[in-house]
Amino acid sequence: MKKSLFFMMLAVLVMSMTSCSERIDAGYEGILVKQYGSEKGVQNATLVTGRVWYNPMTEDVIEYPIFFQTADYEPFTVNAKDGSIFDVDPMLNYRVKTGKSPEIFVKYRKDVKELESTVLLTYIKDVFKNVFNEYTTDDILSKRTEFDKKVTDILTTELEKEGFDVGPLTFGLRYPESVTDAINAKNTAVQRAQQKENELRLAKADADILVTRAKGEAEANNIKQRTLTPLIIQQMFIDKWDGKTALYGNSPSFMKNVN
Repeated sequence: MKKSLFFMMLAVLVMSMTSCSERIDAGYEGILVKQYGSEKGVQNATLVTGRVWYNPMTEDVIEYPIFFQTADYEPFTVNAKDGSIFDVDPMLNYRVKTGKSPEIFVKYRKDVKELESTVLLTYIKDVFKNVFNEYTTDDILSKRTEFDKKVTDILTTELEKEGFDVGPLTFGLRYPESVTDAINAKNTAVQRAQQKENELRLAKADADILVTRAKGEAEANNIKQRTLTPLIIQQMFIDKWDGKTALYGNSPSFMKNVN
């Protein structure tokens, strides 16, 4: 009886030491890894979501997330073709392609966070460095859309080969101080020129108003001069005269014979 109980306990102990399980949650892929022997490496391929049984003495289960993650990197510098130094502060959205986690682990033997700070960062730096070397500072300013697309396309292609999907990429590009100063100076000059142009428009509008008003007054005076006949002038004089005040000088001619 005691022997039977001993062997039962021993069997349970052996089973507990040689069999463990781990649940692979949704959004992850599990990789069953052989730690020793000729089969060392990835066994089976991708493990489906669910509970995985393995021997903890000789095996391990690695989980890779297959949902999008964001890697916010520290800024670094790159040189343009003409030697100008730019600062890049990139932010990468990425994920492991479904079914690709075993291949990635076999190649690099790193978890996703380690890959993020090593392999992915190396690709990002290399792509920025290579593309910047193809463009001068003026090209980057005048062909920014083309430049951004080229960096994104190359990085996406390279990382897809490694088993990653690439989402939106933020460049965080900062221009050299000399370029920033030149841009600010140009913007200031444009603003001043615009202000001068607006002032000239206002001055011209005011001048046009004065000319129009002068023309109107001149035309009105001309009309008055044409309509003020001697008879009308005499009538206006009579209307203004009080009938008592003595008349001298340039009195209307019809009044000169009045005693």
